Amino acid sequence: MQAASRESYAAATERLEAHARRANPQTIAGTADDVLAVADLLRREPRLRRALSDPARSGTDRQGLLSGLLGNKVGKPAVEMVGALVAGRWSAPSELLNAAERLGVEALLASADRAGDLAEVEDELFRFRQVISADPALASALGDVVAPPAQRATLARALLDGKAKPVTIRLVEVALTGFGGRAFDSSLTRLVELAADRRDRQVAYVTVAAPLTDEEERRLGAKLAELYGREVSVKQIVRPEILGGMSVRVGSDLYDGTVLRRLTDTRNALAKR
Repeated sequence: MQAASRESYAAATERLEAHARRANPQTIAGTADDVLAVADLLRREPRLRRALSDPARSGTDRQGLLSGLLGNKVGKPAVEMVGALVAGRWSAPSELLNAAERLGVEALLASADRAGDLAEVEDELFRFRQVISADPALASALGDVVAPPAQRATLARALLDGKAKPVTIRLVEVALTGFGGRAFDSSLTRLVELAADRRDRQVAYVTVAAPLTDEEERRLGAKLAELYGREVSVKQIVRPEILGGMSVRVGSDLYDGTVLRRLTDTRNALAKR
């Protein structure tokens, strides 16, 4: 987001955090659904997106247009939050849509946080991504953008029902619509990172040939926290084909100390002789 867009988003999140402090988890989750419903409307109606982000209109005018359109269809907290978005300045209509989606996601995470379930939701999202990645047929079925999102959501709910928190299932449904314009797999990854960020943690993706013990994971997390100056949420990816060692990715940083990488480097060096 550009500076003006970030300011507009910050104004909306202030309203969200105030709402989250005084409401119960169920109410916050309901508000999240309302915000996501508005985001879905913006996705379907490009003319409305343009009107609500038109710099030629005043912020008050755009808020009035939104309120008149929504009426009593969504709750007052959601109207106020999205109203704060449309009152600001946006460099493009697509940024307004992305901000509305992000706000709905943050509201879902706030409801999980209020319920004390945020760490579990983060782990469930990551584990579900791992299950999907390991099954090409399932990944294809859920990631098929030609298939209606509702049909794919039915499949996802069948897989997760009784095995994951309601917020996790709702976030997976958001991922199926292409959160922020991303593919399904990338959407899940971004949601894991947003959940960690709300817990004030950085995500470290650790690829190993065999699972780390709890103590090994704890020590690695402590070392990474010392390096990055922030608590780290370690996410293990087990790939026997790397043979040994590990690779660690934190943000754009990649540390690859796998046996497979060393063998590949050696093979490439010998090939150049």
